[in-house]
Amino acid sequence: MAGPDAPHSTAVDDYLKAIYASAERGEGPASTTGLARRLGVGASSVSGMVRRLTEQGLVEHRRYGGVRLTEEGTRAALAVLRRHRLLETYLVRELGYGWDEVHVEAEVLEHHVSERLLARMDARLGHPSFDPHGDPIPTPDGTIAPFDGRRFSTLEPGDRGLLTRVDDTDPAMLAWLREHAVELGVTLELVARRPFGGPFLVRLARDGHELRELDLGPELAEALWVGEVVEGVFHRTSAT
Repeated sequence: MAGPDAPHSTAVDDYLKAIYASAERGEGPASTTGLARRLGVGASSVSGMVRRLTEQGLVEHRRYGGVRLTEEGTRAALAVLRRHRLLETYLVRELGYGWDEVHVEAEVLEHHVSERLLARMDARLGHPSFDPHGDPIPTPDGTIAPFDGRRFSTLEPGDRGLLTRVDDTDPAMLAWLREHAVELGVTLELVARRPFGGPFLVRLARDGHELRELDLGPELAEALWVGEVVEGVFHRTSAT
């Protein structure tokens, strides 16, 4: 059986990242339908790959229980995530890419960059702990910095927090956020939620200075993560 440091195919790397992302974002074990949607493939392709990954000792798949990474699979996933997130960081900091432009580039490069080049890029960047989207960058031994945040969509009116992470799978969404100055480090305050599943009315501020108000649709609100959340005076409390 190949070890976690052995090179895997592009498809295997992509599946490992997708399965890890499901757990990393608090969604629990990955489902076959969720993997098909995330990777843009058919359900039969997912089933075949999951069987292959199970045979290689990289995942565990329990019927009706989802797909989980084994210890070996987790180490392999962290290795490819390290390559991907360091590449994204290098493209933004050193080559002037926007955060909406780097995901696809890193998807290609991560399968070909050598460990020697990756180590030099890491040193050049000052050994960053987080990438441009706020995702933690694993160290060479697989350690990741703790992340304490929650999805903006879970806030109540009056709550506010610092934008610390953004889901990075939709370049068009990232480009829209960049155009409207929604970037890491800004404070997002939920002013109100429009009824019947409508948009979130959000107030942006930086360093205590209000920037603007925006309507964010539910999909956008779900993609934003905030930390250091301060509850507003109208925050709901449990009934006594």
